[in-house]
Amino acid sequence: RQVVVVANLKPRKLRGVVSHGMIMAVRTQGGMELLTASGPVPPGSRVS
Repeated sequence: RQVVVVANLKPRKLRGVVSHGMIMAVRTQGGMELLTASGPVPPGSRVS
């Protein structure tokens, strides 16, 4: 499964670990779900 990641962010320390990006997720009535592509996309594709 492919997920959406925001990369190349300014490094920040989160819970003691340096992060350079974020995995995108949405809150639903059933909990949290990862944001995924609707079909296959090449790694590194830009979201528009």
